[in-house]
Amino acid sequence: MKKAVALRFVVQEHHASRLHYDFRLEKDGVLRSWAIPKGPSLDPSQKRLAMEVGDHALEHADYEGIIPEGGYGAGAVVIWDKGTYAPLAWSESALEFTLRGRKLKGTYALVRFKRAGENDWLLIKKKDEHAVPGWKLVPALTAKKKAALKVKKPPSQAS
Repeated sequence: MKKAVALRFVVQEHHASRLHYDFRLEKDGVLRSWAIPKGPSLDPSQKRLAMEVGDHALEHADYEGIIPEGGYGAGAVVIWDKGTYAPLAWSESALEFTLRGRKLKGTYALVRFKRAGENDWLLIKKKDEHAVPGWKLVPALTAKKKAALKVKKPPSQAS
């Protein structure tokens, strides 16, 4: 019997012109990607805006570093969370999946805004045993961690 391959997810804390969190799900050989200005949450009452951005190469899942000035997204990038996920439903307008990360656990949904042609979605934590009402996001980038980062270009976006 063939063993199912675990799909990866990663959340990268990205200190670009504005702090945001890059939420990435492995699908069909690329990382489907959304920028989440306030970051993900474990609190089901905190719906988060998630703006879909271009797919990224799988190698981007391991990227930490400082994107050089003048480059797209210049600034520090660190992995905030990573792990595997199981898709439960996947359509053009809604995704549902279970995350198994170090921080993010349980069932989530990404739901596209109803306006046609928009890249805006909502990331919603479902009510389950991993939900934490009142949960607060704690950034991963400390002064010590930033000092240890190297300036390097990230892997390119997927075509």
